[in-house]
Amino acid sequence: MKFAVIGGTGLIGSKVVRELDAGGHEAIPHSTSTGVDVVTGEGVENAVAGADVIVNLTNSPTFDEASPVFFRRSMDNLLDAGRKAGARHFVVLSIVGVDQVPELDYYRAKTLQEEALVAGPIPYSIVRATQFMEFVDSILSWTADGDTVRLPTTPLQPIAAQDVAEAVAQAAAAGPLQGVHNIAGPEVFPLDELGRITLATRSDSRTVITDETAGMFSVVRGDVLTGRDDASLAPTRYADWLASP
Repeated sequence: MKFAVIGGTGLIGSKVVRELDAGGHEAIPHSTSTGVDVVTGEGVENAVAGADVIVNLTNSPTFDEASPVFFRRSMDNLLDAGRKAGARHFVVLSIVGVDQVPELDYYRAKTLQEEALVAGPIPYSIVRATQFMEFVDSILSWTADGDTVRLPTTPLQPIAAQDVAEAVAQAAAAGPLQGVHNIAGPEVFPLDELGRITLATRSDSRTVITDETAGMFSVVRGDVLTGRDDASLAPTRYADWLASP
């Protein structure tokens, strides 16, 4: 099969392309660097021409109130181009619990992306993943101040990007789900404890202070960002990921 991987040069996209190619498929990566602008529509029709499956891994450049515009325009352009091209399957990577945190602009925007896909003309699959292990450093940086990092106790279930890519590639190569598949890492951590583990492993002398009001995850209620009972659990443990080169 032929796959148009939109956002195919990024953290997840480049890995998805490798996974699909290794499976004997033809996966073509597309991004702004290859002349495809999903917001303006430039290059989109050419990117999806002849593709059996469209895999959308693009992301908004900001996490603020501008993100809904990005996802609305990009999905309109991709769905229209995919319909014209006769694509048989459209896959989107989203976030576990994304529709349970309306307080966050970015999560509302990703929910709009999912809704556009469900209402669109192409059979679809949505893969929702928990927070990437690769993003933990960024999460710590948001609330770092000198020698301290303030973090709430929000439960997270981090997953390695490679495990995410494998799940997305598998979903793309299979038939449309017409629904959602949740994937998560094998362990749940309170975010403040996850921060302490990360800093200790890296011999970082900063101190994590538990602060339920700190950072974007402070508005999350309960364990909605964890996989709970319906998620497929990936194999990579956080300690092993931290220890990997």
